[in-house]
Amino acid sequence: MDYFAHETAVIDPGSEIGSGTKIWHFTHIMTGSVIGESCNIGQNVVISPKVVLGRNVKVQNNVSVYTGVVCEDDVFLGPSCVFTNVTNPRSAVVRRGYYVNTRVCQGATIGANATIICGNDIGKYSLVGAGAVVTKPVPPYALVLGAPARVVGWVSEYAHKLQFDEDGYAVCPETGQGYRKTDEGVMRVL
Repeated sequence: MDYFAHETAVIDPGSEIGSGTKIWHFTHIMTGSVIGESCNIGQNVVISPKVVLGRNVKVQNNVSVYTGVVCEDDVFLGPSCVFTNVTNPRSAVVRRGYYVNTRVCQGATIGANATIICGNDIGKYSLVGAGAVVTKPVPPYALVLGAPARVVGWVSEYAHKLQFDEDGYAVCPETGQGYRKTDEGVMRVL
């Protein structure tokens, strides 16, 4: 075993866990889930079957990541954020097998207590603010806030709010990386 699991964690047989990953108190990793290298899975977390977490994914306390969710490398899932995987749930209607997929792209952050309605992909390096309710796809580098979540700005790969000049160019104050804003969205430039 080349990962750490707290003694209260439940790791079902048939799950894959990458080296250097840490799994904390009262967490359940279910059969068929895949967790990459160097992840940190907080307390009271559930990783459901067929969930895929890339490398260096941070899952904070009290998060349930349901079947249909894929998180790419370097994703941050804030405390108590919520994923759904059925668009029209009913207790009396079995919808197992009709899950709607959600992809959280590389480097994205989902803030504390945010809710992600299934089928809405979260773009790379975007930032979903605390308590936001995502009801439509989030573009790369977007900063979204509110319920329903709306784009209120753009962020760098280091999560600094970008200030674009009249030519649509911005620089990350921490890294000096440049970004270009067009009608199609925001992209990093060399």
